[in-house]
Amino acid sequence: MVSSRANGSLGVSRGVLAAVVVAVVVVAVAGGLVGYYVTHPPTKTVTVTTSTATTVTTATTVTTATTAVTTTATTTTATVAVVTTTTSVPYTVKLTAPTPSELIDVSQVAAPDCLDLATGFYVQDGPIFAVVFQGLVGFNGSNYMQIVPVIAKNWTTSDYQHWYFYIRHHVWFSNGDPVNATTVWFSIYRTILMGQGPGISNYGNILYNVTESSITGYFIPWGACHALAYATGNNAYLSNATLCAYALANVLSNFNIANSTIQKIMSYPNQAIVVINPFEVEITTLKPYPLFLTDIAAWWGFVVDPTFIDSHGGVAPNSPNTELCTTPMPGTGPYVIKSYTPGEELLMVNNTNYWVYYYYEHGEAGEIPWIIQPAHIKYIDVKYGLSTTDRIEDFVKNIAQITYVSTITMPELVKLYSAATGIPYGNWSLYIYNFGPSGCVFYLSFNNYVWPTNSTDFRLAIVHALNATALLQPYYALGTYWAVTYVGPIAPNFKPYYNPDNLPVYQYNLTLALQYLVKFLDKYGYYVVLPNGTAIGDTSGTQLPTINIVTIAPMTTFLKEQFEIIQSELAQIGVPVSLQLVTASTTDNWVTPSGTPAIVDLGWCPDWPDPLFQEMWPLANVINGGISGNLAWYNNSLVNELTNELPFITNLTEQLKLDAEVYKIMYDQAPYYWLPSGLSYMIVQPYVKGVIYNPYLSYYYNTMYYVPFTATFYKTTTTTTTTS
Repeated sequence: MVSSRANGSLGVSRGVLAAVVVAVVVVAVAGGLVGYYVTHPPTKTVTVTTSTATTVTTATTVTTATTAVTTTATTTTATVAVVTTTTSVPYTVKLTAPTPSELIDVSQVAAPDCLDLATGFYVQDGPIFAVVFQGLVGFNGSNYMQIVPVIAKNWTTSDYQHWYFYIRHHVWFSNGDPVNATTVWFSIYRTILMGQGPGISNYGNILYNVTESSITGYFIPWGACHALAYATGNNAYLSNATLCAYALANVLSNFNIANSTIQKIMSYPNQAIVVINPFEVEITTLKPYPLFLTDIAAWWGFVVDPTFIDSHGGVAPNSPNTELCTTPMPGTGPYVIKSYTPGEELLMVNNTNYWVYYYYEHGEAGEIPWIIQPAHIKYIDVKYGLSTTDRIEDFVKNIAQITYVSTITMPELVKLYSAATGIPYGNWSLYIYNFGPSGCVFYLSFNNYVWPTNSTDFRLAIVHALNATALLQPYYALGTYWAVTYVGPIAPNFKPYYNPDNLPVYQYNLTLALQYLVKFLDKYGYYVVLPNGTAIGDTSGTQLPTINIVTIAPMTTFLKEQFEIIQSELAQIGVPVSLQLVTASTTDNWVTPSGTPAIVDLGWCPDWPDPLFQEMWPLANVINGGISGNLAWYNNSLVNELTNELPFITNLTEQLKLDAEVYKIMYDQAPYYWLPSGLSYMIVQPYVKGVIYNPYLSYYYNTMYYVPFTATFYKTTTTTTTTS
């Protein structure tokens, strides 16, 4: 969708009387919180005395008149008493929220690429969209395979192709504008027609035909052109995709549900979405698709206010609404966006006009899923792009309630937080939540249409020059690896679809890498200089220039270390690389091969739990070229054909056979190098409760609330003394 360590030592003196003090901390947690203080209840002391027989040698020196020195030794046996005293000192840590009405989140390294649901397509968009907007259905919190009704009160399907949704009668946007079946038709058609990442990646071959769009260049919901022809009597819409696309955009940009022609368009029965009546809508997929509800449970299935859209730029085919990328829209969720400073800060406030209150006030709270409950904390202040130092400091000082640091910096945060709060270093799990494998894949993408990554030999040279084990090291922290290595395009937690033939991670082999590189250099008239000064390739040609690896700002400690490993590994084969940072919004323009960088360091997270449709298809099919998923612009005709069909094959054996075939083709052609995939984790103050994480949407601010944290710990001091 997107550190430092300190060591210490203990000196022990050598003397007749030696004392060594060792502190050991154990924990007994009594509760769950803002400024902290420590109390010291009575101590417990245990003394153990043992006797030991010890041989002691004393030396006597005698001086004679002739200056000769004579030494005699006398051996005696003495009893030495060893006394060990262990003292356990209990102390209590209390933490509470400094401002009960506010939560500050500094975890987002990058800002949203766009506040418009039809364009925003990065992981950092999720926490905002999840609480400002809603759709027909939603995920049941962290249980992403269970779907709950939201705007729709229920739904039915008999064949997984025709879906009927019955919309609640009392739903409205935060500005009071009503929500009904026409809102659903408008919202999803708009998302598809705009042709941005969310619509292209999440509705292809479900609500629009991928093959047709690749021919016409437009993303039009299936049947919409027929609906226009039916309502207007103009059959030119059936043969002219451009005419159809712009006519549909005109309808959406001048959306008046009282207009009889628009009513006729929306009620036409043979199209992707049909408005049956004001509170019933039918959605028909191109093929039966059992996981359809998990698709529309995320933000591309959420509704937007047509009146607001049309007064702020309207809708155009294949174009983002740039005004709405920075202008907050009204939503139906528990929060509204109060203000946004692009790239810096977004402030949300609880939605006092939240439609859910109607059901609470009328004794119908039981109809409302718990995950869409009203907000508990009034203000959510999200600060973007803070430095690692600031993100640590704000958390340690209890200014921020949610933060993020890479695994490189994690030990430093734990050390400082322990010193500031009294929570022992080893008890970091009280505020660092490990949610396990993320399901995301991370990569270096190699643009197959631009030089030099359009050469298979060059790509194979790169993948064999990179050491997967070395790239895993930045993820090691607190005694564990917070990442896994794997072979994409499917993440390793999606069994049995992950790597069905058990292809190995690309072998780190510099000899092999150089063989591929020389073939590339000789073919294109370039040479490189190895670290030992040897030039290889076409030495009469041009030296290979520095190649940019592009990723999203800012430069973090983790990113710096990861890039330095990549840079060092590639330097061994003479390939110079540099890191270029861009904003997330810049990547929204990566929609053509020539406009996409040669090498990009990014990741892809599935939008719903279907690895074939949400990882393999976006990353391997050229229809998703660019920011829609396939940043490599990988274009293999057989792979395109197979990935279009794989998600809809119901025979698992056949599905896995074709899955393995796609895997092998991509493995041999190397459009990507698969970087380690990190585990999902959150760093949250221990007094923040109701933390719910969903890998396909993110976390939910509305479920969070404060409970003072109180915990009792024991500091154990052991003192050992010896006496003779």
